[in-house]
Amino acid sequence: MVGINDRRKYILDSMVRKGYLKVAELSETLGVTQTTIRKDLTYLEKKGLLYRAYGSALPTAPQVQDIALDNKKLINYDEKQRIGAAAASMLEENDSVIISSGSTAAVFVDSIKVKGRLNVVSTAVNVSQKLSETKGVSVMQVGGMIYSNTLSVTGEDAIKTLSNVYCHKMFFGADGFDPEYGMTCGSMEEAEITRQMMKSSRQCIMLCDSSKMGKKGFARISGMEEVDVLITDSGLPEKTREDLEALGVKVLLV
Repeated sequence: MVGINDRRKYILDSMVRKGYLKVAELSETLGVTQTTIRKDLTYLEKKGLLYRAYGSALPTAPQVQDIALDNKKLINYDEKQRIGAAAASMLEENDSVIISSGSTAAVFVDSIKVKGRLNVVSTAVNVSQKLSETKGVSVMQVGGMIYSNTLSVTGEDAIKTLSNVYCHKMFFGADGFDPEYGMTCGSMEEAEITRQMMKSSRQCIMLCDSSKMGKKGFARISGMEEVDVLITDSGLPEKTREDLEALGVKVLLV
């Protein structure tokens, strides 16, 4: 049996090589129980050497930096394009949708091909500007305070406006998600308005690439059971997909 020090050294060396570790795989490779692996990860996390996520471990703490939209849009851009195209394929003729701010939502908008007419309510200035130039789209821009990093609108006026509409679908992103902790974003104001958008929609569709699994933004939006559909890429761990589906989330991998 591998000794405790050798086992933890193996974990750290593997982290450097792979950048991401699964508890189940470590348990099988090292010939110890998953409980033992979790204890090792907890010990290494307390030493500041890694971060424990749901069923896995990451090399750094998951707190997401609140960066500008143009920079965020370039991160995992190929995955976001596939996610955006899949989301656009869900639009139906004469649909009504709410579209939030965010880098993946911005890519999604570029993929939209209108069927009949499309009624859009958006809290994102860039989304409204883009779609206002698209034939067959009627846009309602929600008013309020503009947050420059995401070009999103927040505040009591925005929430009041959203409380008086109801749409078929809502498309939104998040800074991080986890089957246990739920989904998060960069500010309390953004979390609050996202919750209202969810209440104002029949179907909530989350657009997130798999790199956001296990990461956390500053503010919690809600549990994942509030999401109807998650569109993400094939990098999502199988165990995570199963846990999300157990919560009632339909997971689409692209």
